[in-house]
Amino acid sequence: MKIFNFIFLILFVISAGLQYNDPDPALWILIYLFGAMICFFAIRKKNYPRLTLAGIILLFIYALYLFFDKDGVLTWLTEHQAENIAGSMKASSPWIEETREFFGLTILISVLSINFLSLKKESKKDN
Repeated sequence: MKIFNFIFLILFVISAGLQYNDPDPALWILIYLFGAMICFFAIRKKNYPRLTLAGIILLFIYALYLFFDKDGVLTWLTEHQAENIAGSMKASSPWIEETREFFGLTILISVLSINFLSLKKESKKDN
């Protein structure tokens, strides 16, 4: 798990740094740094399951919002035939921006969930 967390720690810090030109940079820098912080704690064997679970829940709620928003993922899928979201780094349409953000959240939620489940498994071994 240390290698897994180290890789995602680096990726989340890089992702946070790339948010400076985002329409809402402060929010996304904080989101990615939160993921990096959880990975850092996991590397250091610091267990904060409530913090991790709270992050998963909040990010999941935000992901649901981005999925169903009027310019969200559902719009991208149904009205824009899932057009290429990686063709250009400049998001020319709001549904492209929100779809990219949604997939960023799914990665974060996945990593936090893996850490949360790993923490639970380790705590059961210790008892």
